[in-house]
Amino acid sequence: MNIDPAATAWLLASTALVLLMTPGLAIFYGGMVRTTGVLNMIMMSFISIPLVTVAWLLVGYSLAFSDGGGFIGGLAHAGMSGIGPDTPHDKVPELLFATFQLTFAIITAALVSGAIADRAKFAAWMVFVPLWSVAVYAVIAHWVWAPTGWLYKMGVLDYAGGLVVEIVSGSSALALALVLGPRIGFKVEAMRPHNLPFVLLGVGLLWFGWFGFNAGSALAANGLASAIFLNTLVAGCLGMLGWLSVEQIRDGKPTTFGAASGVVAGLVAITPSCGEVNTLGAAVVGLTAGVVCSFAILAKFKLNYDDSLDVVGVHFVGGVVGVLLIGLFATAVMTSGPKGLFYGGGLGQLGKQSLAMVVVGLYAFATSFVLAKVIERVMGFRLSAADEKSGVDLTQHAETAYPEGVYGHQAPRRASSFGERDETRPRSGDDDDYE
Repeated sequence: MNIDPAATAWLLASTALVLLMTPGLAIFYGGMVRTTGVLNMIMMSFISIPLVTVAWLLVGYSLAFSDGGGFIGGLAHAGMSGIGPDTPHDKVPELLFATFQLTFAIITAALVSGAIADRAKFAAWMVFVPLWSVAVYAVIAHWVWAPTGWLYKMGVLDYAGGLVVEIVSGSSALALALVLGPRIGFKVEAMRPHNLPFVLLGVGLLWFGWFGFNAGSALAANGLASAIFLNTLVAGCLGMLGWLSVEQIRDGKPTTFGAASGVVAGLVAITPSCGEVNTLGAAVVGLTAGVVCSFAILAKFKLNYDDSLDVVGVHFVGGVVGVLLIGLFATAVMTSGPKGLFYGGGLGQLGKQSLAMVVVGLYAFATSFVLAKVIERVMGFRLSAADEKSGVDLTQHAETAYPEGVYGHQAPRRASSFGERDETRPRSGDDDDYE
């Protein structure tokens, strides 16, 4: 098979776009935490890049995409053996395809970190990430995307990672949140995002990179990639509008944080369905995710699990929305075959999507839970209470991002707006810049 230069050029650009998503996520997450955890949160994303890269090149890619059984691939490409610069994979170099898939594995691992913000040992995270990327991510990637994978053979559709990235990260995040337990002060202290401009900058970088994430998965520079590109834009827009609409009706004011969260919810949901639905379907997927996820993030307070940055409420729930709506809105115009219920395909595809959602979620949760428990037993995963109170940046990295006394650490404010001064906090001569 000849290598297509146009497809290769587009995939090179897309790979760079997806890699940029991890620094974007670091900034997004960094803005969402309190001031004593900013550097640690950013580092948890950045350290995922080398850790997953090493694991992926050694065994991850081979287990995910080389020939094997329905459950796991073989070791034919361990250490990237047997793959040269001109080895083709669907009209692009296989080395490039492997690198593109590597960037997916990196961002998925980084996503999980949001659930355990402010309370995890950095050394334990460094042990967890490579083990998880092989035991969880590579296995499920094989199930869903490898031609020999059992879910692939069943006909489950997941174009760019609703199962492999979103549901896997959300399920794994829930497992870690349960193992580590809630932060000190959960449901008692105010734990607001300390830097909303960071949050918006991060989501802008994520949205930019998501075009490579989804449209790059076409592995070609063609009409399908163009349709996916538009679907990605539309779903992000409708996700934002859906979330803000809920805030306006429920809370009386639309917020910048809600806008950022809505964009992410819409993009998460369109990830599995971007190559399966038309533009109208993309609008429905994005809008539905924005509305549903805006309510789903409240579940942690009722169920008493501390998913610090709402990985479960946005990525798991948004992934579920996107995966299931394929069963309703998939059109043969996009899939060249399978159709959803609303396009004359019956309930068959919805059943396949539902089964895959349950199986993938359970496997990711159970395996992540066991890994985290083992690490907790062997070296400890949770910070001591004293270290957590001192701040994870200082105790884990011997650094701080800001001087003491800025937003994110006070008791709940009397003021109704995040931007107003906390009148319960004593003022001092050096506190003029508190606002």
